[in-house]
Amino acid sequence: MADPADPVTDPGATPRLAADTLAVRGFQLIEHVLLVLVALMTLFAAGVEVWGIIAARTISLADILLMFLYTEVIGMIAVFYTGTGSPFVYPIFIAITALARLIVLQGKDMAPDKILFEAGAILLLAVAAVILTRAGRA
Repeated sequence: MADPADPVTDPGATPRLAADTLAVRGFQLIEHVLLVLVALMTLFAAGVEVWGIIAARTISLADILLMFLYTEVIGMIAVFYTGTGSPFVYPIFIAITALARLIVLQGKDMAPDKILFEAGAILLLAVAAVILTRAGRA
């Protein structure tokens, strides 16, 4: 049965519109496949990290921050599929966590001005996350 709102199944639709819709569906399929691939790769990397922690029998702050990065990537994928929340906030959280991890890993060896710049970048990203979150509620 032809759906008049769907140019792919509507025989009276113009061929150009049907081709555009088909292309969009193709890109959406590619997007979904890549997101599943990213989720699987993230879960595998988290598993390798947990295995390394178990083998080393020690947990560092850098390991915990890395697990937060993996969790935020999975959260970003979940936001895409559920449609709840702002998909722009999660990359900001990932950037904040990555910068914090960088400071932790290189803290004693870094020049104080670089630590200050990275802390300023974290503050700027946090402000951007707050603005995006509040703008999404309005």
